[in-house]
Amino acid sequence: MIKDPKKIVISRTDSIGDVVLTLPLAGILKTAFPNTKIIFLGNTYTKPIIQCSSHIDEVWEWAELEKKDEKHLVDWLKSQEIDVFLHIFPRKKLAQLVKKAGIKHRVGTSHRLYHLLTCNHRPNFTRKKSDLHEAQLNTKLLIPLGIQKEYSLDQLGEFVGFHKIPSLPEKFKNLIDPTKINLVLHAKSQGSAIEWGVTKFIQLASTLDAHKFNLFFTGTEKESESFRSQLPSKENIHDLSGQMTLDELIAFIANIDGLVAASTGPLHIAGLANRYAIGLFSSIRPIHPGRWRPLGENVIVLVDEKNTDFSQPLAIDTRDVVEALNCLEKK
Repeated sequence: MIKDPKKIVISRTDSIGDVVLTLPLAGILKTAFPNTKIIFLGNTYTKPIIQCSSHIDEVWEWAELEKKDEKHLVDWLKSQEIDVFLHIFPRKKLAQLVKKAGIKHRVGTSHRLYHLLTCNHRPNFTRKKSDLHEAQLNTKLLIPLGIQKEYSLDQLGEFVGFHKIPSLPEKFKNLIDPTKINLVLHAKSQGSAIEWGVTKFIQLASTLDAHKFNLFFTGTEKESESFRSQLPSKENIHDLSGQMTLDELIAFIANIDGLVAASTGPLHIAGLANRYAIGLFSSIRPIHPGRWRPLGENVIVLVDEKNTDFSQPLAIDTRDVVEALNCLEKK
């Protein structure tokens, strides 16, 4: 068992939702080893999410490390005096570099063949057929550090430490109407989930009472091409797609009342920010909510139980979404 580590790297170099569900590891490790420095290695575009956690001391960007040639990167890793390197998202090249750097404790799942040659701690578990949530599965990589507790989703949410929220620029703050329910509609997912469909989101926007709801469509500039021209011309409907950095989106979500989206990054942000996160999911494994529902106190999940076709949009009735939004009216 690994004892009293002074510096731990958590490596998760994939998308926002995956990173969000890895953040509890930082809080768990800080609780077990209060004097340990926690470093998170992620992608550049997920850095604003990682920086929101009060348990993370430093953030490294994989894109920046990759710019170094192999010798310099290995020498640099050696100079960091890392005790434990956790490969939460397996990456063969990185696993090889970490071994060459001589990092003492290298942890990776036993189900990657190259980890047999690169990792000296290999917890034996599988994600593919597990009934556990992604955040719970991530904790299995902590077994070599003597952390074997089974955590509930509520407990894991408490370990995120999502407290360092960026400040919201005035130009966006001024759009929030304190007399109404301010709701983000995030219609697209950049291919990370089975979507509900732009038509359904527009139908929802048209259905909601304009006297009660202030609505904001968000997404990337490219995603907006699929819905911008179709948005109803109503004073309570705002198109913010392509206008926000991730820092600004995090801050905006943290300042509104709720968000509706499929299983995508902004839904997870809403959950951590304790906004009402209305998640639209498929029941198909492994993308079902049992694996990917957001962490947070105010999460509501609606599931398409019938559709088993990945190519078809979610068949969730707009009336069910409207009903779920009653929780905001009663808040």
